[in-house]
Amino acid sequence: MDNNNNNNISFSKDAENSTTVDWRGRPSNPKYHGGSRAAAFVLGLQTFEIMAIAAVGNNLITYLMNEMHFSLPDSANIVTNFVGTMFLITLLGGFLSDSFLGTFSTIVIFALIEISGFMLLSVQAHFPQLKPLPCNKELICIPAKGFEAFIFYIALFMVALGSGCVKPNMISHGAHQYNPQSKKLSTYFNATYFVFSLGALIGLTIIVWVQTHFGMDVGFAVSAVAMVMGFISFITGTLYYNNKPPQPTIFVPIVQVYVAAILKRNKNFPSTNNNKLRFLEKACIQQEGNNTEESSWRLCSIQQVEQAKILLSVIPIFASTIISNTVLAQLQTFSVQQGSVMDTHITKSFRIPSASLQAIPFVLLILIVPLYDTLFVPFARKITGRKSGISPLQRIGVGLFLVTFSMVSAAIMEKKRRDAALNMNQTLSIFWIAPQFIIFGMSEMFTAVGLFEFLYTQSLKGMQTFLTSITYCSFSFGFYTSSLLVSLVNKITSSKGGDGVGGWLHDNNINKDKLDLFYWLLAALSFLNFLNYLFWSKWYSNNNTSLSTISQEVHPQSTKSVDDNIP
Repeated sequence: MDNNNNNNISFSKDAENSTTVDWRGRPSNPKYHGGSRAAAFVLGLQTFEIMAIAAVGNNLITYLMNEMHFSLPDSANIVTNFVGTMFLITLLGGFLSDSFLGTFSTIVIFALIEISGFMLLSVQAHFPQLKPLPCNKELICIPAKGFEAFIFYIALFMVALGSGCVKPNMISHGAHQYNPQSKKLSTYFNATYFVFSLGALIGLTIIVWVQTHFGMDVGFAVSAVAMVMGFISFITGTLYYNNKPPQPTIFVPIVQVYVAAILKRNKNFPSTNNNKLRFLEKACIQQEGNNTEESSWRLCSIQQVEQAKILLSVIPIFASTIISNTVLAQLQTFSVQQGSVMDTHITKSFRIPSASLQAIPFVLLILIVPLYDTLFVPFARKITGRKSGISPLQRIGVGLFLVTFSMVSAAIMEKKRRDAALNMNQTLSIFWIAPQFIIFGMSEMFTAVGLFEFLYTQSLKGMQTFLTSITYCSFSFGFYTSSLLVSLVNKITSSKGGDGVGGWLHDNNINKDKLDLFYWLLAALSFLNFLNYLFWSKWYSNNNTSLSTISQEVHPQSTKSVDDNIP
């Protein structure tokens, strides 16, 4: 093949990712567009969005039990299903952004939907006729059903839909403001976790305090106002943004790779490299002795193969973070109930709401994250030569290692709390269970930020926001796994051979449940998951490939240009 065709097939990830336009669709100017100034407006939206959603997500279980009259297991499952659905919807947000709307338009549309959902929740919480009747004198409570339940689930879905589509686009839109090779990109990802911690801290303290003392109707309204402020922050930066135009959908070209590789599964070509997922490279081999142009379903471009490889190869890394988010689900449900039966006094006259306990690690993280970026990263950079200090895969591994100890701490403290309540009639301070939140917060700082940076930097044209949304799917699957695990544990432990007639988590009275045993189970699963991650991260590192490698081995037999198969 001649040099002209070689030039057509060669592909630069950085060049493709650097194409940006201003708000009018004209090529952006680095002097006026992008950079930290533009990213600051996006970080403002991130701060207010997490502020609004954190208070709702973490205190929702109390609202479901006290005002909607659902049981503890049902309330816990509603919360985890809500959060799981919200994070699963991020895939939709990533797809719409990459292929049709762009990050800016996607954020604007779905932020308005999220605001509307908060407002509807506030309206329902305010009007008694939209909620079930209060419990009678015998404390018999009828859970919400019919129209009451319909309004509630519609409002909750609007919040989940809006937040789910906004979240991955906030991260990607902020990252779009930087050159992919800039050291500031890693700093930006650390900044996202800083504002996440700041927003969550405010949501879990001030907004939860408002919910507790002034009612959930006011609390939901405050969340709506916070989201409005975030929306205003984002719109204010319109003139300064680098915007990436939507690209043709990646899904059809990727499916074409799988089909072509299967059709040419018996083809062989020499190779001196041990690349990962080599069978997909057969999609680039041209049929010998055939002068007619092959179908796009039989002969694919190098870029297509690279995209298909990326999607498959990141799945084990992504899947290894699911158990960590199953742990997170417990901290937002059962650990809140732990706190509700403990002494919540800070002073004689002031009580901390149990849902605000999760604010403790964020206080620590607000101090640690800047120190991590200003002290640890430059120090590690001198040793490793990496812009981010340590690699994203190493950062994820540290986080997954720490999460085990969060559940060990939770199990020990729950046993101590229950024994004190049942055997000594004592109520322990709520701060006894603070360590499990602190350890998990440290774990999340490594795992979540590492996964965001890993997936974003692996992305190619037309799939950056979609791959970023996969990070949130880890949260989704983690919360769905939590619901499944709770039901499964109850079923197994309530059998004849189980420990406890009703199951470990069956009773609404936490003092009668065996929550500590459930935490020990999660600790064991977390450690096994860490070992699983070590295997897959080593596989990924040892079998990494690049477009240039594929081009050298497969290109001489291929006549496809990079964009030939992109519709």
